[in-house]
Order: sequence, then structure tokens, then C-alpha cells
Amino acid sequence: MIKSEYFFWLVGAVFLVMAAQMAMDRTNPKRFGSAAFWGLLGAAFFYSTGVVDTSLPAEPLGVAVLVLIVLGGFGLTGKGESHTPPREKRAASAACFGNKLFLPALTIPVVAMICATLVKNWKIGGEPVLEPGYETILGLGVGAIAALAVGMVLLRERKLSVPLHSGRNMLESMGWALLLPQLLSVLGSIFQTAGVGDQVGRITEAVLPDGQRLVAVAVYCCGIGHLLGLTLSRAAALRTIAGALPDGPARDALLASAEAHLARGLPTVSSGDFSSDHWLATYAALALDTAPGH
Repeated sequence: MIKSEYFFWLVGAVFLVMAAQMAMDRTNPKRFGSAAFWGLLGAAFFYSTGVVDTSLPAEPLGVAVLVLIVLGGFGLTGKGESHTPPREKRAASAACFGNKLFLPALTIPVVAMICATLVKNWKIGGEPVLEPGYETILGLGVGAIAALAVGMVLLRERKLSVPLHSGRNMLESMGWALLLPQLLSVLGSIFQTAGVGDQVGRITEAVLPDGQRLVAVAVYCCGIGHLLGLTLSRAAALRTIAGALPDGPARDALLASAEAHLARGLPTVSSGDFSSDHWLATYAALALDTAPGH
């Protein structure tokens, strides 16, 4: 049975390899800080398996997270010189392959869907091929490997070091921001475990008891009203972008989208509800005054 840990170990191994590359990159003035950051993160993927099964203490993992915060927060990570081909060569290659370049990206969701719908029912020796409950994330891992293989075959690339160097360039360019989705998901889990949602619910019930219509109207205006304002401001932005484009399908599509936004947003400006109308008119005027080309 393929377990979810295998996928996380693979991610950790990739981070460790890229950390080694960063440590040897003399063009990066902060190469050791970058190597420490991504190497520590890669090692955490392996160590966390022991934390989950309680065979290892969790405290060292917490210390590692604090070290990551220090390395990223104090700007101790950096970027070396890019190892990608020149822009002209990449443009010529893209023109040569055309839409075929989308095949690796499309491979990931296709393989993930197959794993989540078909492969999850497969069994070998009475055991499922994929760990129950983790079919989707394992499908993403298998899809990423398949996409790498498709890309290397498509581009006739024989060296595995090439995609590794490209991945390292992306890590160095994005930096610690690449971890934001993972950190936010962890923060959500912490809030759930601590019962933050329950406390917010109790506070809301205490502040907004039943029968408070004025408060309900205010909540509506802050929520729906702001969404209507966003609709009108997007219409203005779409008309501005369309004005910078030459005549063609792209310009026509943006103008059509702007008109659709206006059709939804303009009627609300004169709905008779002063609590929202008085400021929506500003965004409506902006959208109508932004003629294509201005």
C-alpha cells in the first residue's frame, strides 16, 4: 500500500537536494541561510512522521519552526544567479512547442482524478493500493511525478538536474512566502483545536441577540454592499485594461465582462437603500467615466 508519508518524504527529499544546491551556489550572497531554511524544512517532513506516531518528541520540530521564522523574518535567505536559458531561447522554444507545453500541467489534475475515483478501489493482496482517505493527495504526488516525466520527454531533456535547478530558482524567487498556504492551514487547525470558533460564536450571540434588525442591516451592507462595490470597481478596471489592448478577441472579451459587471452593479445604486447607495454611486461613476482607452 502506498502511504501518504511517502509523498511527504519525497517533498522533503526534494527540499534537501535543493538546499544542497543552494549551499554550493557561490553566486548567492546568502547561500548558507537559504540552504539552512530549505534544508531544515525538508528535514521536518521526515521528522514529523515520528511526531505523528509519537515515536519522536514534538519539541524539536517546534524549535525548527522558530528557526525558520528567524531565517525568513530577518532576511537571511537570498537568491543566486538563474540557471535558465536566455529569454530569447525560451521564447523560441515556446513558439516551437506551442500548446503542447500545457501537457505537463494538465497531467497533474488528470492523474489526481484517476487516483481519487478509480485507483482508490484497486486492491492487491486484499489491501488497497492507496492509503484510504489520502487518495487525492497521493494522486497529486503521482500526478506531479507523471508531469515531470511528460515534460522531460516532451522537451527531450535527459538530465534530472535541469528541473531541479529550475525548481530551486522558483524556491529562491518566492522565498518563505511559498509556505504561507501551509502555515495558514496549520493556524486554522490550531484555532479549531483551541475552540476559537466556538468562542467567536458565543461573542456573536451575546453582541447580536435575536431581533436586532438594525444590526442585521449593517452586517448586510458591510458584506453584500462591499461586494457590489467590488463589482463596479472591477468593471472600471476591465474597461481600463481593454482600452490598452488593440482590437481583437481579448479586447472584446474584457469589454463584454465589464458590461456584465455593470449590468449587475448599476441597478443597486438606485435601490432606495441609502445605507449602501450613498457610496456605491462613487464606484458607479468611476466605472461609467472610465471609457475604453482612458
